[in-house]
Amino acid sequence: MAFKNFQMTNKQNDPLNILLADDDKDDRFFFEKAVNEIQLVTAIKTVNDGEQLMDYLFANLIHLPDLLFLDLNMPRKNGFECLSEIKGNEQLMHIPVVMFSTSYPRDLVYEQDMINRLYRIGAQNYIRKPGEFIKLKQVIHNVILQVTGKKPIKTEDKNILNPVI
Repeated sequence: MAFKNFQMTNKQNDPLNILLADDDKDDRFFFEKAVNEIQLVTAIKTVNDGEQLMDYLFANLIHLPDLLFLDLNMPRKNGFECLSEIKGNEQLMHIPVVMFSTSYPRDLVYEQDMINRLYRIGAQNYIRKPGEFIKLKQVIHNVILQVTGKKPIKTEDKNILNPVI
């Protein structure tokens, strides 16, 4: 799925500001490591749960992220709740949100319904966190390139990035 009407507001040389909301310490570590290995100028911030995410966004309305990776299953406030709150707020609704989850489907119908619900709320993409670091790096790279309007890199594994059209 393409990113809906997203225009980069930062200048060419400014870093792409990425925010990751994920309650898993290891996932945050590997995400940051992957982004740091990508040959793009980025700045990463992380938060540990949904409440911390919303507090961060409202405290930083002047410097909002260019892209938010949002874990689906978090304590205190889950990804569905955060996505709904973000897309329902005029000051936040322009932030591209990529749902990023380790959860696997109970069945294909369940997963498709969940993804369709996320898209209806306003998610730009849904990605299952890959178990291998190199695939994680490719997925993140592809999404970042989509957001910046550049052509994504080619991947050997077509199942790494799982947009639903």
